[in-house]
Amino acid sequence: MAKYIALNKNSDFRALYHRGKSQVHSALVTYVKKNRFGVTRVGITVGKKLGSAVERNRCRRIIREAYRQTLPRVPDGWDIVFVARRHTLKVKSTYILKIMQTHFKVLGVLDR
Repeated sequence: MAKYIALNKNSDFRALYHRGKSQVHSALVTYVKKNRFGVTRVGITVGKKLGSAVERNRCRRIIREAYRQTLPRVPDGWDIVFVARRHTLKVKSTYILKIMQTHFKVLGVLDR
């Protein structure tokens, strides 16, 4: 069973965009905020400007795989949103994993 729940309400995404902390990279933007549910909720967004449905789904798969590798280190009780950017199309999940870990350390999700 997964250790996180998919974040899919528009109001939850908007709350993260406005009240959450963020880190930006040319391939990925990460928004995080503590929640009161005791379980980690994760959302992935990819805009239509990035390309066709095939390319957007590839971006989602890459981000999902990188997060899956980080999952054991992420504590419960966080809302996380990943936003794919143009550079995400050109990189592999291992590169996204490094970016994700850096973002999590800076934002205080992982131990330093």
